[in-house]
Amino acid sequence: MKLKAIATENLAIYQRGSYEAPSGRTVRIGKEVSTAVERTVLHRPGTLDDWTPTARRDAPPRIEVTDETTGAAGRRLVEQEGEARVLALNFASAKNPGGGFINGAKAQEEDLARCSALYPCLIEQREYYTRNRGFGSFLYTDHLVYSPDVPFFRDERYELLEQPFALSLLTAPAPNAGEARRQERASPTAIRSTLDRRAELVLAAAGHHDHRCVILGAWGCGVFRNSPEDVAAAFAQTLALARFQGAFDRIVFAVYDRGRDQPNLRAFERQFGRASTLAPSPR
Repeated sequence: MKLKAIATENLAIYQRGSYEAPSGRTVRIGKEVSTAVERTVLHRPGTLDDWTPTARRDAPPRIEVTDETTGAAGRRLVEQEGEARVLALNFASAKNPGGGFINGAKAQEEDLARCSALYPCLIEQREYYTRNRGFGSFLYTDHLVYSPDVPFFRDERYELLEQPFALSLLTAPAPNAGEARRQERASPTAIRSTLDRRAELVLAAAGHHDHRCVILGAWGCGVFRNSPEDVAAAFAQTLALARFQGAFDRIVFAVYDRGRDQPNLRAFERQFGRASTLAPSPR
């Protein structure tokens, strides 16, 4: 099935609240979709600045770098490894709900939208898109959207699942480094400082919503043209901050990279290894 046709079918599934599984049985997800939409919240700039964890563990988080998509990582963690309350970062468009999902575009956000009920959660969040469209910079704003327990009902080949699973999703735009450099002559320092600040907000939002298992990745390293080395370093620097010590149990960097020499994946492996821990910074 073509990607645009999948989007059309998904819209019907959202409206109907059910779909026919490969076995022929009807799978009902209407209540789960409605609940995810109703509980989706917008975090405005400044609202997460003072967050600190209420409970800390003594050990640093388990950190992994894997060659898989965000959705595949989420399904593995939930179904195979029994992780509870998994949160995944949506590498989001700042201006269009689901990015180019409706028109069949293919990137991380669009794939999440094709496999789940992310899209109806986002189309209600008009302020997020209005603020970013009117911001006047490709660095975008610090608005974030949190959607809890979003049902996933397709696999990585977009086949309908016999049994849906749930991931919470955090929608946050990386700076569009390519256009910021080209149209605004944004400096490397301005782009990197935006990445650093927003990575900190992403992890603060995860902690605020009590998620201790978080899926991150090569955020903004596609069409936004952020350096994977910078993105990996921004997350490493943020995870090492004193405010995040003991806040998380597990961080998975799911970096699906089919490029020649896999530059995104290799950058994250150089930063973190395939499994590693981080010592805290003095801040």
